[in-house]
Amino acid sequence: MPTKTVRLFTIALVLSDIFAILAAFTIAYILRVQLDARPLITSVSATDYIQIFVVLTPFWLLTFASLDLYNPKVYQKRLTEVGKLLVGAFLGILLVIGFAFVFDMRVFPARLVAVYAAFLVFVLLVLGREVLRQLRTAAFQYGRGIQRVLVIGSGSVAEDIVKNLKDTANSGYNIVAICGTGAAYGKAKKFTNLDNALGALKTMDIDTIIQTELFTDTAKNRQVYESAVTNHVGYSFIPGEVELYSGSNVVDVLNGYPIISVSQTPLFGWGEVVKRGFDVLVSLTLLVVLSPLLLLLVTAQKIVNPGKVLFKHERVTLRGKKFNVYKFRSMRRKKGFEDALASDEFRAMGREDLATEYEKNFKVENDPRVTPFGNFLRKTSLDELPQLFNILKGDLSLVGPRPMLATEIDAKYSKTSGASLLSVRSGLTGLWQVSGRSDITDEQRIQLELYYVQNWSFWLDIKILIKTVGVVLKRRGAQ
Repeated sequence: MPTKTVRLFTIALVLSDIFAILAAFTIAYILRVQLDARPLITSVSATDYIQIFVVLTPFWLLTFASLDLYNPKVYQKRLTEVGKLLVGAFLGILLVIGFAFVFDMRVFPARLVAVYAAFLVFVLLVLGREVLRQLRTAAFQYGRGIQRVLVIGSGSVAEDIVKNLKDTANSGYNIVAICGTGAAYGKAKKFTNLDNALGALKTMDIDTIIQTELFTDTAKNRQVYESAVTNHVGYSFIPGEVELYSGSNVVDVLNGYPIISVSQTPLFGWGEVVKRGFDVLVSLTLLVVLSPLLLLLVTAQKIVNPGKVLFKHERVTLRGKKFNVYKFRSMRRKKGFEDALASDEFRAMGREDLATEYEKNFKVENDPRVTPFGNFLRKTSLDELPQLFNILKGDLSLVGPRPMLATEIDAKYSKTSGASLLSVRSGLTGLWQVSGRSDITDEQRIQLELYYVQNWSFWLDIKILIKTVGVVLKRRGAQ
């Protein structure tokens, strides 16, 4: 159920797009016809020109709607929105050209008008939506357009949701009530009884219910949903068993019953071919472009960190295949322990605390074996550049789940989640690395990786790569 805030913002988007389309074609006409002295192909009066685009604008809007550009799932994601706007602008120009052909009319007085218009439509659409987004954020600062939320749940997911939505001025959500056995939060009203919480939906003016776990009593789950429907408020559910929820699931009918076929990943067929081709092209290009930097790092490694230039470590990737991941060596290993387990080396150093930490987390926070130059390589993520060769060989992909150690699969992953993550190639970067959260737990990381596997798209890869550049430049790479 769309909230009043969503409806108002959608209307604002439509009005902004109408203005962007008409303004773009008006400016294009002025630039070429009135400010450019070169002769025109044909004469089209300004009145006729504008009338044509007033008539065609509703068809542009229908095109945008078909691309889900008025769907919150799209307009709340900048990069997805920009990509769809680019497609929409291109289709809109084709629509105009098709209109001119079918009705045998001269729409553009010169070819450059169409070129200018195509560029300006895209730019003004993006700018208009960005202005609206900033206005909405500004409204949040003054308490306008805020969605009042009831959170139903008692577990860690409920606590995490409350924690991440507490900054109302940025999130646009105000947690006004919580129903569960967990701790109270701020000024939010605390309910321990579900009937009381649902009975107060109208008096608390709730816009959205977020349920973070299912009750063992199915009647209660139905009660929550029915209350949302009858009170005309939004309802969202965050599943605990993330393995069962995939963007590529198929709903069908079997013997009169709805049936959901759960797919491990949409990354098969053409998607797998396109992704592999993109990996090869990008990794090869980067190896050529970055070859002077690689040579410089090899030389520096030889001078300040004598020994082997590269560090190789066995990991597991697509369908359980084992391979050696390459990195610039950032540690100085104890003699005789070059190929030993880190825990054994720590014990030989007399650091039982580090051995225990490694056996628990498969890493240590402050590893004394890391050299000063190695620390620099890690903080700048330059130590991972040799993995471009892994990508070229087909061991890794540019984007994917973290390459796993064989020993940690049984220790950290359930049988289902481990198998799901091994249904695709591991990646140099991934969704969890660019999640923007420094305190992410292993459980949250696994959930993000499972989401990526189950909801892969080429556009998602592009977004992650763009965000990775920002993460590296801000020096928030692997430590």
